[in-house]
Amino acid sequence: MKRFCEECLDAATAAGASYADVRVTDTTKQSLSVRNGVVEGVQGGTSVGFGVRVIADGAWGFAASSELSPEAAVRVAREAVAIARASARVPARAVRLAPVEPAHATWSGPCAIDPFTVSTDDKLALLLAADAAMRAIDGISLATGEMEFLKCRKTFASSEGALIEQDWVESAAGITAFAIDEGEVMRRSYPNSLGGASFQGGWETITALDLVANAPLIAGQAIELMSAPVCPGETTTLILDATQLALQVHESIGHPTELDRVLGDEAAFAGTSWVGARDLGTLRYGSDIVNVTADATIPGSLGSFGFDDEGVPAQREYLVRDGILTGFLSSRESAAVIGRTSSGAMRADGWNRTPLVRMTTVSLEPGTAGTLADLIADTDRGIYMETNDSWSIDDKRLNFQFACEIAWEITGGKLGRMLRNPSYTGISPRFWGSCDAICSPVEWRVHGLGNCGKGEPMQVAHVAHGAAPARFRDVQVGVGR
Repeated sequence: MKRFCEECLDAATAAGASYADVRVTDTTKQSLSVRNGVVEGVQGGTSVGFGVRVIADGAWGFAASSELSPEAAVRVAREAVAIARASARVPARAVRLAPVEPAHATWSGPCAIDPFTVSTDDKLALLLAADAAMRAIDGISLATGEMEFLKCRKTFASSEGALIEQDWVESAAGITAFAIDEGEVMRRSYPNSLGGASFQGGWETITALDLVANAPLIAGQAIELMSAPVCPGETTTLILDATQLALQVHESIGHPTELDRVLGDEAAFAGTSWVGARDLGTLRYGSDIVNVTADATIPGSLGSFGFDDEGVPAQREYLVRDGILTGFLSSRESAAVIGRTSSGAMRADGWNRTPLVRMTTVSLEPGTAGTLADLIADTDRGIYMETNDSWSIDDKRLNFQFACEIAWEITGGKLGRMLRNPSYTGISPRFWGSCDAICSPVEWRVHGLGNCGKGEPMQVAHVAHGAAPARFRDVQVGVGR
């Protein structure tokens, strides 16, 4: 592999590239799903290929191939240089890269039990057992379950001298129960919506979820929601569980702090940002207790790695500190524009895609409010919401609306009536400015998100967010859906 990478880089520099890098990626995937006691699908496959990225005449060029041969190495490298020179004909800011020390390194993610050594029958048996446990609750009309597994090995090399090999495994699983009556559909998911829970790790992360034991609880809640009153429309105190808060962080802090969006370089698909590059160090993003980090070093997180796809080492830095914007998710190119070094946030979703600025593990740091029970006990009146159902946010990530699967009234520091169709709306800095309590580290968890879309053609990134339940004052809830 080292020889192959050298052939790519030598061909690129010989063709006139001032900089070149190559990524060779070998990925294996498997997905399984069941529905009402029936195996709905089992799919799997392997994808192997390489991509060469170059700078020539001050512009980027990229080309890729699934053929790993010396001839392909030369052909693809030359094609990348030709594309860069064609791009240079269009007036644009010349590419400059922030410096990075070229690394010679290897890195592996955690994995105790390789999920690809576990039989498909055993995986389906677990899903079908959870499915049966949900349907055993009278009134459940539909039960579903799914699992996904990924194994990746990646080699990165650059004309600056980097040579990095990385490998990791990802595992995900979740179940959902539906109660349906007279056109009303109530859904409850475990351990999260959006495909369940996702981890960097092996089969051990799936068995730890205990899907079968938790199936009756969510099925029973789906039934109870059918007769629960609708969440009232009012301005009140809102407590969000950690899973919903993770998505809130993703949409209203993670995306707006991607520097390519801030600079206007990423606008066609995902929009730009309400944040400006000059806001660093001055913009109040939230209250004094809001601290948000981007950390690619957390073991077992879907947003962790040893090095990003530019060879920049994984790191931890603050995006928001004491409520003030202090950092961006950046690449070597975007960081150079504002006079900084890269935060190590460049990743591609495959060998045939060029890297984009993507979130790592963007987390709301824990506070000092104790457990969720303590936080509820400290709240005289309000609403507690769990598990995302849907969301909508504008292309600058400023105005948003979220709906959750379930909620409860809070009265006198205790949970009261269950509420259905709960939702809330807000404006990002005002919402985060209303945060007055965050639970302690005992409640803090990292939640993987395997479906973050960005770019054109769209790339799907696997990212993660750490969060503990938190409280927000004067929030509009019960808005129209």
